Amino acid sequence: MDKKVSVVIPTYKRSKFLQRAINSVLNQTYSNIEIIVVDDNDPNSKYRVETEKKMLKYIDCNNVIYIKNKKNLGGALARNEGILKASGDYITFLDDDDVYLPDKVSSQIKYMIENELDMSFTDVRIHNMDDKLVDYREHNYVKNLSNEELLKQHIMHHLTPTATYMFKKKSILNVGGFDDVQMGQEFMLMLKAIESGLKIGYLPVAHVIQYIHDGERISVGQNKIKAEVELYNFKKKYFNILNFRQRRYVKFRHHAVMMIVGKRSKQPIIAIQHLMKAFLTSPIDCILETIYHIKKINKYKTLAHRIHSS
Repeated sequence: MDKKVSVVIPTYKRSKFLQRAINSVLNQTYSNIEIIVVDDNDPNSKYRVETEKKMLKYIDCNNVIYIKNKKNLGGALARNEGILKASGDYITFLDDDDVYLPDKVSSQIKYMIENELDMSFTDVRIHNMDDKLVDYREHNYVKNLSNEELLKQHIMHHLTPTATYMFKKKSILNVGGFDDVQMGQEFMLMLKAIESGLKIGYLPVAHVIQYIHDGERISVGQNKIKAEVELYNFKKKYFNILNFRQRRYVKFRHHAVMMIVGKRSKQPIIAIQHLMKAFLTSPIDCILETIYHIKKINKYKTLAHRIHSS
């Protein structure tokens, strides 16, 4: 457990959340950590100035490395810059508006070392800006960690998000890091990890909180809608490894995601259209997924309440 872990935090136009993210890593129960903050703001923008002011707080922290990109590269290439600068044996990621809970690194690296893994992923808590749990993304459908089965589950469900990933540094370098795509960066990275034959594990705990907020983000708007259509068309290349029921679920999930995107993008016509398409594609999945979601949220809210009360 003496291995160094590098945590890469790209930041862009969200300096007001950045210190919260950094402090959540500094407060980890695992001590051998370096934090690499990659400033992807335009050098001539107010966002660069604001971020530089925030980073002054950490000027004397030897384990906090501050990198300033010469121009805006985008999330994928910014993370790759962090990977290249990292000196850790293992690498993990955090978005500038999210946080790690205290045992994130210690639990995941222990799991990685004990099972001799190249890469691992976990569950994630999703909170609103009042810090209330609104979703809990778990991967309880993963029953088999063979790359063949992981590929099927990834096409169907997405084994994401990025903040739940931990890689051996040499393993993420071997797969080429993140692809420079507008959407689906984490999807493509996991896909490459699976298809490259990495030994991958799943740790069913959630030590990451991902926040949903109204600030600028790529998960809404016309670009997101276009990217989701492109991603769905890309997935069709893998339909030959899925049975009929699984292919129908992928189609249903696409329409369900488009419905949510339409809602968040304040485009009700798109939301309603895809809600209807999701139901027509698979009525049973609409019903089952709704029931599952309600039960899941109630389960983890109750668990969180019990932990807090104790």
